[in-house]
Amino acid sequence: MAETGPGCAAVIGTGIIGASWASCFLAHGCDVRAWDPAPGAEAALRAAVAAHWPAVPHAQGASPDRLSFHPTPEEAVSAAIFVQESGPERIELKRALFRRLDDAAAPGVPLVSSSSTLMASEFQEGCRDPGRVLLGHPFNPPHLIPLVEVVGGRQTREESIVRAMEFYAAVGKRPVRLQREMRGHVANRLQAALWQEAVFLLREGVATAADIDAAIAHGPGLRWALLGAFFNLHLSGGAGGMAHTFDHLGPAIEAMWRDLGTADLSPATRDAILQGTAEALDGLDVAGTVRRRDDLLIRLVQMKAAAGLP
Repeated sequence: MAETGPGCAAVIGTGIIGASWASCFLAHGCDVRAWDPAPGAEAALRAAVAAHWPAVPHAQGASPDRLSFHPTPEEAVSAAIFVQESGPERIELKRALFRRLDDAAAPGVPLVSSSSTLMASEFQEGCRDPGRVLLGHPFNPPHLIPLVEVVGGRQTREESIVRAMEFYAAVGKRPVRLQREMRGHVANRLQAALWQEAVFLLREGVATAADIDAAIAHGPGLRWALLGAFFNLHLSGGAGGMAHTFDHLGPAIEAMWRDLGTADLSPATRDAILQGTAEALDGLDVAGTVRRRDDLLIRLVQMKAAAGLP
């Protein structure tokens, strides 16, 4: 990465996700202009960046000193070439905020939301230039995990999507373009499907929370960390590939699909999840586990890139 970095980015909303985005952008040589209305937000943001910094690989010239905090969102976006919004998931708030961002940002600058549950079409309508409003949904934490899902709304221009994809690639992300909007996007919907079955298995007494987690982490989760669902399914068929898998296991797979459970978050279900998780974590150094997880995430991402895996 050149010392000048990809340019100046604005981070609007500096909670957990916004602070992680700020660390990502700074680590790749950006100047970052931030805004958040919460009391003490600047101090909290600088503390979060300082906590992230030792773990994040950074480009030549990258520095936390290139972070500035501003009193209004208009001032924060005034000099930005890219705007990443990570405010609360409230539609009326987003509509009002994006109107302000649209009025203040330079023409053509992409205005991108991190929203995991809302869609760009729902809050781009009131903007003078709705064509530059889109979604760039990260996977938490953005300063460590490369995935970002990019999708436009009904009025988003192709140029805005292309610029967002290029910017994310320049700051070390693995952008994935969605062809149309769907609530929850792709990764969260896949994750929700797995969570539903995990909760169902726990509720039905098939296995403990600790053993369900172990079945994921020490089984398919290892393969999924390297290759996706379709590629893994293809490899499961050996020389015959996915067609062989379908020929020999297709009926069994369909039978499992029909037998998948449903789940809810009723008080009884919540209690079972909380109790099972507490038992699994009993005696575990959670903070130390998180530190070791983050270190392994960084190493895994680096090794995957060096190995040229898709």
